[in-house]
Amino acid sequence: MDAPHPTTALASINELPENILLELFLHVPARQLLLNCRPVCSLWRDLIDLMILWKRKCLRDGFITKDWDQPVEDWKICYFLRSLQRNLLRNPCAEEGMLAWQIDTEGGDKWKVESLPGAHRTAFPDPKVKNYFVTSYGMCLKSQLVDLVAKGYWEELLDTFRPDIVVKDWFAARHDCGCTYQLKVYLASADYFVLDSFEPPPVTINQWSDATWTEVSHTFSDYPPGVRYILFRHGGQDTQFWAGWYGPGVTNSSIVVSHKMSRNLASSEAQPGQTQLPYKVVLPI
Repeated sequence: MDAPHPTTALASINELPENILLELFLHVPARQLLLNCRPVCSLWRDLIDLMILWKRKCLRDGFITKDWDQPVEDWKICYFLRSLQRNLLRNPCAEEGMLAWQIDTEGGDKWKVESLPGAHRTAFPDPKVKNYFVTSYGMCLKSQLVDLVAKGYWEELLDTFRPDIVVKDWFAARHDCGCTYQLKVYLASADYFVLDSFEPPPVTINQWSDATWTEVSHTFSDYPPGVRYILFRHGGQDTQFWAGWYGPGVTNSSIVVSHKMSRNLASSEAQPGQTQLPYKVVLPI
């Protein structure tokens, strides 16, 4: 009986068909692909740069569905933005008391945390939200400063692709007391110059309102390069000046860096005759 022929060993992993290599890369963590695998050789670099690989990674990790039909400019960037996507505000629903919030102003009887729905208030639309922050008869403001680089967003990603930044907040008055509510959100550079802002006029709610919860939402898009921090500040006070906590309630706040990009590449540079003049704002750091 003839001896079996020995199996021919591969001299190099690069002798594998490219579709097999792509399948292997599909299971390698994304950052390792770019930092450790991509520099190995030109073949690996070219395969890792293929958009089909990153689209398949998006599909594998549940970021898209098989019937996805929306245009995507760059699947690699889409993957990283989706993998990083979450609420960048800590303790948005008062589950941890006032933890993570900087108290900027605490007039009257100061800030307080109450359980929903609360006296003379209404239930929150999302039953998973159990608590809210409530203000008093003097102005109460609190804030969080989000460091985008510390959250995993590297500078090239922020400056070249400038993904949309979606900011949301919820507020409500008591039925038996009027109040004012305000929200200010700033996009700031590394040296705390404000590059863009959302500063809607304060909202005044009269006494004997229906006390329903209202969502405020804003999307920052096509903002200037250089954004490193986001300052989120909100609060208010009651208009009856009653002792206690009769001002607006706030909860379920969020800052989310989207996978969508609405930037205008030409807008990153000042046009002839135009200057970009960021102004400085005092940030709670």
